[in-house]
Amino acid sequence: MSDLTGAITAPADGSSAVVTGKKRLQWSSRMAFILAAAGSAVGLGNIWKFPYITGENGGGAFVLVYLACILLIGIPVMMAEIMIGRRAQKNPAEAMESLALEAKANRLWKSVGWMGVICGFLILSFYTVIAGWAVSYVFTAGSGAFVDITPDQAGAMFGGMLADPIRLLSWSTLVVIVTMYIVGRGVNAGLEKAVNFLMPGLLVLILIMVGYAMSTGHFIEGVEFLFAPDFSKLSTESVLVALGHAFFTLSLASGAIMTYGSYLPKNTSIVKTSMAVGIVDTAVALLAGMAIFPIVFAYGLEPGAGPGLIFVTLPIAFGQMPFGTLFGVLFFLMLSIAAITSAISLIEPAVSWLTEKRQFSRLKACVTSGLGLWILGLGTVLSFNVWENHKLFGKTFFDLMDFLTANLMMPLGGLCVAIFAAWVIKSKVAEEELGLGKGLLFKAWQFAMRYLTPIGIVIVFLNALGVISL
Repeated sequence: MSDLTGAITAPADGSSAVVTGKKRLQWSSRMAFILAAAGSAVGLGNIWKFPYITGENGGGAFVLVYLACILLIGIPVMMAEIMIGRRAQKNPAEAMESLALEAKANRLWKSVGWMGVICGFLILSFYTVIAGWAVSYVFTAGSGAFVDITPDQAGAMFGGMLADPIRLLSWSTLVVIVTMYIVGRGVNAGLEKAVNFLMPGLLVLILIMVGYAMSTGHFIEGVEFLFAPDFSKLSTESVLVALGHAFFTLSLASGAIMTYGSYLPKNTSIVKTSMAVGIVDTAVALLAGMAIFPIVFAYGLEPGAGPGLIFVTLPIAFGQMPFGTLFGVLFFLMLSIAAITSAISLIEPAVSWLTEKRQFSRLKACVTSGLGLWILGLGTVLSFNVWENHKLFGKTFFDLMDFLTANLMMPLGGLCVAIFAAWVIKSKVAEEELGLGKGLLFKAWQFAMRYLTPIGIVIVFLNALGVISL
């Protein structure tokens, strides 16, 4: 499709242009990147995990700590990843190596980029299975199965799905196919068009859910739970949970944001763009809470119900409320869309590496990656049934993949990116890319990256490993 002379050729995937040599595919606009990066950040963690960890950790006080962590740690790291990707105009592995050579540092920094690519791939191998649960429940809700359902029946319904490997594999296969189809169409015709449709759709659906929550008579109670701080319920463990979730919710250290950043035009402000992505991601998480908690309170359910809040607790509420079947479908459709927008970003680093380094066509890269995801995903599917008693280090295959990525690879990757951006890359280069000059804002970013972010990540990392207990 290209040579090495820097010529521009029209791609078969419908993208605006493939620019070979020194140039690279780009997002058509700043808004396209914001929607894509926000789509990467907005996933199951926002709509599934954030509400239940808020419920488990006391509500409003936890939200305040979470917002502080987003501002002080999440957004500065995101700025660093976008900066690295855009500066190098390459996939994460090649980007880290290129900038290390530019800074006359050890080229082994390439391994940090590689870790991000692998981490994103491993996460997606089980993420597609969980996304399949959401897709499955769209049709379960539509069938009227939630109507007058009892708590025992709701638990049995979810348990029955997990116990059926064929059903789990079928839905996860569908998610893999949809993901690879979108990514296979390219940056502009695939990724960009998908997020331009899916992200506004997601926002409309969540606003509809919030609108219904306002009619339950318990909206104020839900809002107070979410925003009124009660620091007596805030523990040290809650602070660590907030810090960890703030870091992971933005899709950092998984190669996704760095890869998306490599498609960002040079005249686009990294700072403003990162802030916009952080605001959208946080807004969706808070809106999800505003949609879920009033419904939970209206039907006398438990806000701290853990992971079962979405797949067991909420179906009970949908089964009792007026138009519950419709709202059940809308909710799980919203969850499915959030999962897909994150999935396409998690596989893009691997596809980018295969097309750039191995000269695969985009179609071949997607088929290869998709097949690898499907095979690795079998381990997660079987973890809930056939292999549930087969454990390594006391963990099922799914638990092991989750622990490896969330507790080891992502914290280490984030720590290395922070050190690389603040200590290895020359300040002049960072100033040029971020566009902050040498003033207070740049010094504040550099201080956060040099000290606040590494210390915060190390604390979360050591606590997760059980080395320290706070």
